[in-house]
Amino acid sequence: MNRSKTLRDLIGRPQALVAPGAFDGLSARLVEQAGFDSVYASGGAIARSTGIPDLGLLSMSEVVERLTTMVDAVSIPIIADADTGYGNALNAQRMARAFERAGVAAFHLEDQQFPKRCGHYDDKAIVSTREMTQKLRAVRDALSNDDFVIIARTDGLAVEGYDRTIERAHHYMEAGADVIFVEAPTTVEEIEAVARDLPYPKLINMFKSGKTPFMPADRLSELGYKIVIVPSDLQRAAIKGMQTALEAIKSGNEDHPGYQAMISFKDREACIGTAEYLEREARYAS
Repeated sequence: MNRSKTLRDLIGRPQALVAPGAFDGLSARLVEQAGFDSVYASGGAIARSTGIPDLGLLSMSEVVERLTTMVDAVSIPIIADADTGYGNALNAQRMARAFERAGVAAFHLEDQQFPKRCGHYDDKAIVSTREMTQKLRAVRDALSNDDFVIIARTDGLAVEGYDRTIERAHHYMEAGADVIFVEAPTTVEEIEAVARDLPYPKLINMFKSGKTPFMPADRLSELGYKIVIVPSDLQRAAIKGMQTALEAIKSGNEDHPGYQAMISFKDREACIGTAEYLEREARYAS
């Protein structure tokens, strides 16, 4: 199954592809079960799931290991966060091959300096346009699947301003990217201007309480955005759910609202497909 080809077909639709952010096999599976056509493997969410912030602290190997479990858990395409490629152009090539082997359909590569930080943090720094275009050419050369989708992300808005960022985006597309991702526009007018000034397939990062104002997917589709990633909302909901459950456990009261909010044991097993695994076990029993 060529999930990259599936992703290209999805990007070709009139409506924007909404890809909620997941961080492990279970969260990825929940995205698929909810009826979404793609999963976003959020680098920030993966980092936070290990107990550390989104500051480029995880190694490539740690991320690839997590991506492999996520790919195995679902049948829909996964868009991965490749950060800066973990170093220079050669590091980025090694990353590209490892991510491709893991089975993801796409990744986005960004122009921050290594180590990077969350796109909605302050005090970011970016590399030269030439360094980033060379990285994009390097990862394209490293990939064996012609359908693999390369997404070029620029964090230039917060560093160089709008006009220079648009110039960078044009260069990145000329260097071989399939989709452009301008990170963290701060006004509706800026979102609309990016859509107008970059006549390419575009990705936008959309989540509650970030630097980018919230816009519904239908409106983003009208503007020409093809992919809407929602990196952290699922994890933020999970954190709140676990905090509520811990309050229930601490209370010792079985009628605590935290217990009422949990799914049942039976529903949990249905989410992860326990019955199907047991059926296969019985089929292969000696």
